Amino acid sequence: MIRKKPFIIGIAGGSGSGKTTLLRALLNHFDPSAICLVSQDNYYLPRHEQVQDQNGITNFDLPTSIDRDHFVKDMRRLIEGNPIEKSEYNFNNPDWKPKSILVQPAPVIIMEGLFVFHFSEIRQLLQYKVFIEAHLETRLERRIRRDAEERGYAEEDVRYQWDNHVRPAEIQYMEPYRPGCDLIIDNTHSFDTGLAALTEIIESALEQG
Repeated sequence: MIRKKPFIIGIAGGSGSGKTTLLRALLNHFDPSAICLVSQDNYYLPRHEQVQDQNGITNFDLPTSIDRDHFVKDMRRLIEGNPIEKSEYNFNNPDWKPKSILVQPAPVIIMEGLFVFHFSEIRQLLQYKVFIEAHLETRLERRIRRDAEERGYAEEDVRYQWDNHVRPAEIQYMEPYRPGCDLIIDNTHSFDTGLAALTEIIESALEQG
């Protein structure tokens, strides 16, 4: 019996756009054997291999911050029907012991992250592209709140990263691919509509499989 190739979905969105909320909703809706999720975040290189800006601040918002070769290799293995194992990203926090993540292949594979469209090797694998967005002010507020609660960052540091790293990366490496996406989800006004549309796409792919 010839194994049917999985349906590959790419999801990109800026910091605080609602990617986590969208992905959680999809994972809660579908049977775990139906879809699997791979986050680009789990392929960050160690801090000592990251680029520093002109002020000596580490910039994690560049394509070079990701172990691109490992990411691409794992995605191809998954598509070929092989499980992959990766340590979760611990935000370079030495006090956070990362867990090992085992991802099993599934009929629908979701790849998410800032650079999933920018990395040409990944972009060529995708059959459906989703862009999720929200107002800049809303996203910045979410980032400030999240980084304070989860990572203990001062607001001043978060705003510096936003102005000097986050937004420039989004503008250069993510937003140019927005026009070519199959679905754009506005998380400010029509999240439920976008979620319903994506759910229908996935259900259709599963039925055809």
